[in-house]
Amino acid sequence: MSAALALAGKGRQKTIVTGSSRSIGASIARRLASDGASVVINYVNDAAAAESVVSAIAAEGKGKAVSVKADVSTVAGAKVLLDQSLSAFGKLDILVLNAGIMGSKVLADVDEAFYESHFAINVKGPLFLTKLAAPLIPAGGRIIFLSTSLAHASSVLPNALVYVASKGAVEQLSRVLAKDLGARGVTVNTVSPGPTDTDLFRAGKPEQVIQFIANQAPAKRLGKPEEIGPVVAFLASEGASWVNGQNILVNGGFVV
Repeated sequence: MSAALALAGKGRQKTIVTGSSRSIGASIARRLASDGASVVINYVNDAAAAESVVSAIAAEGKGKAVSVKADVSTVAGAKVLLDQSLSAFGKLDILVLNAGIMGSKVLADVDEAFYESHFAINVKGPLFLTKLAAPLIPAGGRIIFLSTSLAHASSVLPNALVYVASKGAVEQLSRVLAKDLGARGVTVNTVSPGPTDTDLFRAGKPEQVIQFIANQAPAKRLGKPEEIGPVVAFLASEGASWVNGQNILVNGGFVV
């Protein structure tokens, strides 16, 4: 029996993955479900994509899934997500804060709206969803934030300014919450993927830029969404009970 299945066997398998209708979020949700978890697939706009993930999980027959439309960049949306998740599964044990945006502007082009959109979905959303969810998560529960290896890279490009700043804030939330919530047995960790081959990553980038970034990894390639899920699954498992306040960079050596 896998560590995650052992966790599920003790009833700590009711999970929310924000922004999980596609890309890394969908891969995380499917991996957790393959280990026996019941997973809420959260989305904002693409109901068809969310239902596709739900159907794939149902077809595999190991976990369960439902989709919930909620804009988790707002407190009201966080409440909707929690209410519907509890209605579907009755409890919450694992919260994966994956939803985010990754815009590209250098300092001269950054405006207030661009800044606020990034900090709303990347920082405010995870913070207030955690605040609302924390009282519901029992001892032994897990909270897992998603950041980026770019927050640790010396080769970061100037147009990543606001995105990296928002993810730096996420990492500090995770560090402090690990001390706070860890006092009652809830672990809080961060997973920081490197450049990963998703539509979000490719948006607005010429192919030569994408290849330049890929070449920064020793294997000369981008990561794959399915290479992130197993690390999240480990942190969600019983085997990670003594892993708290850590940031695991999953980047193939892009940053060492």
